[in-house]
Amino acid sequence: MSGSYRVGTRSSPLARAQTDLVVRRLRSAHRGLSFEIVPMVTAGDRRAGRASSSDFTGTIERALRDRRIDLAVHSTKDLPARDGPGLGIAAYPRRADPRDCLVARAWPLPRGARVGSSSARRRAQLLRWRPDLRIVELRGNVGTRLGRVGSRGVDAVILARAGLMRLHEEARVSARLSVRRFLPPPGQGALAVQARKGDRPLWKILRAIDDPATRAAVEAERALAEMLKASCNAPLGSLGRVRDRRLSLRAEVVSPDGKRTVAAEATGSVRSPRAVARRLAARMIRAGAPELLAAYR
Repeated sequence: MSGSYRVGTRSSPLARAQTDLVVRRLRSAHRGLSFEIVPMVTAGDRRAGRASSSDFTGTIERALRDRRIDLAVHSTKDLPARDGPGLGIAAYPRRADPRDCLVARAWPLPRGARVGSSSARRRAQLLRWRPDLRIVELRGNVGTRLGRVGSRGVDAVILARAGLMRLHEEARVSARLSVRRFLPPPGQGALAVQARKGDRPLWKILRAIDDPATRAAVEAERALAEMLKASCNAPLGSLGRVRDRRLSLRAEVVSPDGKRTVAAEATGSVRSPRAVARRLAARMIRAGAPELLAAYR
């Protein structure tokens, strides 16, 4: 087998590290193929304020449809819940740790500590855990946020552990946060390899790095977000897990002040992630999740 493929990615250090990881796996699985990484600056990278998922993925998806690249690597949590026209996720490599973590100047956090985060979900979960904390709006790539800890205005930042692992910054972690208290957003820790739906030879190539358990869990998480009409900026935490051919899916929505939580769980066959998501969405809707989500719009 021979051939050359162009791999689109955001140009941030984390996106490049993640794409390097995927390309290494592809080269190992297909030694006769070559893969060229094509970094891109997206609208989300240029925007200083709040950005939607399409701001980070739209530029890359257009390049994929226009055939300027052959495949793309995304952080799954950056992707809209529904696939873009003509595109699909050809592979989900095995997921890394989905947990959030804290990088702090001092641990345990002192009373009234300033914690940096722009995530509505993380802010609500932090206040539910520690109402005394002061949550400070903080944006930027991982390196920028790490640089703010200590003398630069915040006592701690909350980040995805998977990103720190991929950037070889895990030694900075002060505490790994339990998913019992801090459910991650849909797709956290997972990478999505996107391709054009009609490109069957490439899909066959990418199948070599697809992890079925990760696919089932993440497809359920993304389907739930779609059914609840929750964007990537919504305070939805969810996590799917596969064990003995059974898929369990937990989710929660937390009010802005952290005082109210709507949480539920559903289980089902690993072969039917959307059915599991549908059952859970129905339970969340009956329990009042839409009203909590509306508080953030």
